[in-house]
Order: sequence, then structure tokens, then C-alpha cells
Amino acid sequence: MAKIQIKQIKSRINCPKVQKRTLDALGLRKMNHTVVKEDNASIRGMVNAVRHLVEVTNL
Repeated sequence: MAKIQIKQIKSRINCPKVQKRTLDALGLRKMNHTVVKEDNASIRGMVNAVRHLVEVTNL
């Protein structure tokens, strides 16, 4: 399965709780933290919800 690299590039301060929980579910804890996840529909939906806070790279 394909993988994507997700990096948090903006702060979660002043974001709604839903977006903070989405970042937690993705495994992103602080700025410039990077995680590698499987590229599937559920992960893409979570990334889409916080697209203004993260940067996505295909591996």
C-alpha cells in the first residue's frame, strides 16, 4: 500500500477542538512533527479536515 508523509506546519493554538482531536488521531503532537501513514480514504479525509495546518508528501 502507498504511504504518505504528513507534517504539521502551523500551530494548533486557537483551532477548534475537532481539529485538535484530528491532529491527535493523526499522531501529530507539535509543529514540524512528521508521521508516515498508509494512504487510504480515512486518512485522506482526516488530512482534508486540517489541510490548512499540515503538509502532505507522497512517498
